[in-house]
Amino acid sequence: MPTEEQVRESLDGVLVPGAMRSLTKMNLVREVAVSDHKVKVSLASTALNEETRGWIKGKVEETIEALPDVKEAETEFVEAKLPEVNDIKHVVAVMSGKGGVGKSLVSGLLALALARQGLDVGILDGDITGPSIPRMFGMTVRPTGSDSGIMPVSTKTGVEIMSINLFLPHEDDAVIWRGPLIGRAITQFWEEVLWGKLDYLIVDLPPGTADAPLTVLQSLPVSGVVIVFSPQELAAMVVRKAVQMCQQMSIPIIGVVENMSYLVLPDSGKRLDVFGKSRAEDMAKAAQAPLLAQLPIDPELARLCDDGELERYDSALITDFGEAFVEAMSKRGRQTTKPS
Repeated sequence: MPTEEQVRESLDGVLVPGAMRSLTKMNLVREVAVSDHKVKVSLASTALNEETRGWIKGKVEETIEALPDVKEAETEFVEAKLPEVNDIKHVVAVMSGKGGVGKSLVSGLLALALARQGLDVGILDGDITGPSIPRMFGMTVRPTGSDSGIMPVSTKTGVEIMSINLFLPHEDDAVIWRGPLIGRAITQFWEEVLWGKLDYLIVDLPPGTADAPLTVLQSLPVSGVVIVFSPQELAAMVVRKAVQMCQQMSIPIIGVVENMSYLVLPDSGKRLDVFGKSRAEDMAKAAQAPLLAQLPIDPELARLCDDGELERYDSALITDFGEAFVEAMSKRGRQTTKPS
């Protein structure tokens, strides 16, 4: 007879339709009982509609009955609230006081870098009026769900996405809402989405220091913030407002990223500072946080984003970015952990 651990391992191969992550990664397996050649599995029904539950039930029982010495498999669904199911280790907000500096791009690249390290990652697109995450990842599938929750949509490489643009009839439809409605939408994406088990949930914030960023920093258990800026002094000046906001709210700044830092000329390989001298060190000093990356202007990256193929981008810069971020998180954890 298989052990409970072996049964759970077999369920790791059963993918949840829509999210395309396993039952165990979505944290839906509640109990496993093994006795007398019979295995009974209890699954949370959270965010699963009737059709999805029926498919999962059949697949689970087929998978378990294929295990040695199992003569009967039974699947039952039990109610579970989203806070009981969601298990997110770190919530990281990507923000900047300035628009147009590339927060969504940095959010996408960070998620991609972490996923390539084998980590489970999701992106909550908090830019309600100007969402661009779905376009960069080529997402066109509408989220499914039930009265108990919404299912995020999975990218080709397994990054979980939730964005207002996934609900709109057309991706260029305008969302004309006042601040309170925008804030409510963000909290719904946090409270009413089945994220399951995640190592990191990246929250892509709109520019500024008003309603939307404030909602995230006050309502979500944010582990820290990544600040994005570009080299121009005008942009840096506005971004420093976001740094001050985090400092005044005692929100840790994990690190800073300079985007559009330079352009490599294709003919000569010479590095051209298109927007002037880098302000990376000055911004890192102001934020009292490490510089995680200096990202160049890359026409190939721009093309891939436009084509919805961000996940095809291959650059050592992305690997270095992900490693620097994880190291910064690790150092911050050591600094804040006090010996007992």
